[in-house]
Amino acid sequence: MCGRFTLWLQFGDLIKAFPGFQFPEELAPRYNIAPTQSVAAVPNDGTRAVGLFHWGLVPYWAKDTSIGSRMINARAETAAEKPAFRAAYRRRRCLILADGFYEWQADPASRAKTPMYVRLASGEPFAFAGLWEIWRPDDTPLLSCTILTTEPNSLMAPIHNRMPVILPRHAYDRWLDPAEVAPGALQDLLVPYPAEEMVAYPVSRLVNSPSNDVPAAIEPVTA
Repeated sequence: MCGRFTLWLQFGDLIKAFPGFQFPEELAPRYNIAPTQSVAAVPNDGTRAVGLFHWGLVPYWAKDTSIGSRMINARAETAAEKPAFRAAYRRRRCLILADGFYEWQADPASRAKTPMYVRLASGEPFAFAGLWEIWRPDDTPLLSCTILTTEPNSLMAPIHNRMPVILPRHAYDRWLDPAEVAPGALQDLLVPYPAEEMVAYPVSRLVNSPSNDVPAAIEPVTA
């Protein structure tokens, strides 16, 4: 799964990294983004506008927002068929902007879990494949999203049995196409990112608490 991530690069660097996207007023650096918080996402509404979305998908048919905390991720292999995700897969796809994410590696001997920070070796920001929804309980609609996950690559396999889908830049146009797609039409994009283009290293247990949204969360630590 993907339960925490970051978007801490300077605003100007983000604009350069995502040409053609329309950014809101300067985004504050985030070092420990947690479920139910706001995330920067680009919906496939044809505008290429970056908006703030609730992390945790709240389907249009939900009675309240509590369901979102259980739908921060969707399995790429089944999202096109699952009732909670299939409408969004066909019609409401998005990019969720990030520059790194966390995963916890278990030690079978001690049962302890070490937080690992994973990013591109280049240090560049990237985009997760996501789905979005709009929930309209009243006059204030809620925009929400979920991150698609897939099988791990060789870097991630020793850390966790799932990883978020990171889309290559050449796939952005297909994923953001506003047209409705048939189930399976985009499955070729929902694959593990090349391991040789990524790095992972252990970080402090500071990240275990969402309140620690600080630069120290991404600093490497030694055993």
